[in-house]
Amino acid sequence: MRVFRLALIGFGNVGQGFAQILHEQGPELARQFGVEFKIVAISDNIKGSIYNPDGFAPADLLETVKAPRSLETLPAMNCGWDAEQTILNCNADAMIQLTYTDLKTGEPAVSHIRLALQRGMHAITTNKGPIALYYADLSELAKQNGVQIGMEGTVMSGTPTLRLATELLGAAGISKVQGILNGTTNLILSRMSSGISYDDALAEAKKEGFAEADPSGDVDGHDAAGKTVILANVLMNSPIRMDDVDRQGIRHITMEDIDNARTQGKRWKLIATVEKTDNGVKASVRPTPLSVDHPLASVNGATNAITFSTKLLGEVTMIGPGAGKMQTGYAILGDLLAIIRDECNENSF
Repeated sequence: MRVFRLALIGFGNVGQGFAQILHEQGPELARQFGVEFKIVAISDNIKGSIYNPDGFAPADLLETVKAPRSLETLPAMNCGWDAEQTILNCNADAMIQLTYTDLKTGEPAVSHIRLALQRGMHAITTNKGPIALYYADLSELAKQNGVQIGMEGTVMSGTPTLRLATELLGAAGISKVQGILNGTTNLILSRMSSGISYDDALAEAKKEGFAEADPSGDVDGHDAAGKTVILANVLMNSPIRMDDVDRQGIRHITMEDIDNARTQGKRWKLIATVEKTDNGVKASVRPTPLSVDHPLASVNGATNAITFSTKLLGEVTMIGPGAGKMQTGYAILGDLLAIIRDECNENSF
């Protein structure tokens, strides 16, 4: 049985969702894949920092933060390490970076990832910042140190967007990608289509926990733009940056716009697009009235969706959750299993 040790930097909703998966599915994962995942370290600025080389029971971690008590009340070899100390001193095989997203600098996540890679640890993140801003540099650093970066959760949470495109559609000739990549704006536009004003729809999204107190990252298209950059970098090997995305949010969409689109058999969606052209890769995030027969037009609520236009298969559409602690936790698990699979393949030669 392979034991794979993990250090979590951040233990918020996503980290707890991942721990819940290990608690509920650990024995089945061991039976099916021959690997036992052990959380040996957690560093969280609020919930505490702990390290035990033999690992912690996921149930104990979850019960402690639910109590709520500091993680440092659990028996541990070391307590109080900051993120850098944890990465440098623990015995983890992989570091899972789960701190807040900063699409301007990528910090502190990018520094944590760099440190882990330099130490020879695999790095997994659901944080868009480092991948949108520094994908090429981090990929090269991982290659130099013989480790991998997992990033599936950065675009559509647990819906396997990047792996589907790179592994299963890699030879199909992807020429264009269009997606609904922000659940908050899709929820707002869906509510507006049912007759609710923008302001009321936004208030409803806040009440339901989809929109932040400051919703600008969502409604002005920044979140979707970050994901668009990741798609361009990872799927089309294009070094575009945030400033290269033609970005427009949904604040200006009125009920008159909604009604006019309806009379034309169309629905408004905030569409992220990455496309190969004769002049290079172009990227945009713009509210777009889609014909009702478009595969993305019927995607409502906070659901995400993506359509790959390919040479060999035509259009392939994936629809699934774009957020949620268990859903994003599953993305982490998917990245870990991919790393385990690749290591097994390497060892078989």
